[in-house]
Amino acid sequence: MNTPAKLILAAGALAALATPILAQQRPGGGERLPKECRAEIIKLCGTDRSQMRTCLMEKADQLSEGCRASLRARIEQRGGAGRAGQRGAGGAEGAEAAKAPPPQTLSYGKDSLQGLDLWVPEGAEKAPLVLFVHGGGWKRGSKDNAVGRAMPAHMLEQGYAFASIDYRLVPRNTVEEQAADVAAALAHLLKRADSLGIDRSRVVLTGHSAGAHLVALVGTDERYLKKVGLSFADIDGVMPNDGAAYDVATQFTMAGPRMKATYEQAFGTDPARQQALSPMRQAGAPNAPAFLLLHVERRDAVDQSKRLAEALKAGGTAVEIAGFAGDGLRGHMEINRKLGQPDYPATQVMDAWLRKVLG
Repeated sequence: MNTPAKLILAAGALAALATPILAQQRPGGGERLPKECRAEIIKLCGTDRSQMRTCLMEKADQLSEGCRASLRARIEQRGGAGRAGQRGAGGAEGAEAAKAPPPQTLSYGKDSLQGLDLWVPEGAEKAPLVLFVHGGGWKRGSKDNAVGRAMPAHMLEQGYAFASIDYRLVPRNTVEEQAADVAAALAHLLKRADSLGIDRSRVVLTGHSAGAHLVALVGTDERYLKKVGLSFADIDGVMPNDGAAYDVATQFTMAGPRMKATYEQAFGTDPARQQALSPMRQAGAPNAPAFLLLHVERRDAVDQSKRLAEALKAGGTAVEIAGFAGDGLRGHMEINRKLGQPDYPATQVMDAWLRKVLG
């Protein structure tokens, strides 16, 4: 498994190659990137070179190991490895991520995707737990989406344990099973809290994009927790980050053709199922005790976050909502990539809220 340092190389240095990556020849001559690898990159990121850097920053972990190996070799040939951390998404981000030691990797189920990475402050006996759920349209992504960013190191510096989980993906599995995986991963950690150095009485769930939807669903529909022997009493707060599927049926009307197909694959066309999987429709009491809804200025994220906040307040749940600069896919990706950087505005809001709910 890749260590955080290697993942920084994979994300940052691959991004540095965005402009020449599809070229038939390497700058200065030499062998071109293997045809199969270039085909993978085109399938994953398209051919718009202006967007490729951002795409590779977010999705490099989704390339095959062979393609990543070819890219690493190319980076080394270009002398780019030493610049990787600085060129990825700003020197501060690379530096923050590099401080995190390698995580413990644990399995919480029998499926290969039921795994998690865990960081615990050195010497901690009862560190509050922040559990992160990745995005990817419910059909892609991995726990490594948090690695190589600032969050693991930042959480450790704040005295928190930080877990990043994988979960089973659509279409092989359902969104209901994904929410069950979030609950199962949490239960696995809390059952081993003493040996892992975690304080099971102080827990926050967070997630980005599809992961924001999943943690919001687990934080409003207690059935997922109850199936693994937990309840809302085991969670202190939920922090969804730039989600836009809190009310699934409404999101269908706001999405373009591409995303509408993603939502249909995940949620189907049955109105009853869509409602059952909508956190906003499950937000009547009881809920997890506190929510912090983060979003950038994407129209659907703003609308859905505001409506979820209203539904939570109506159910008597403490909720805060905070918006930040950024729009479109770029803003959506940026808030995940930069959260945890000390000078990023959302980090300061997150830290203040975590101190309040975790003590």
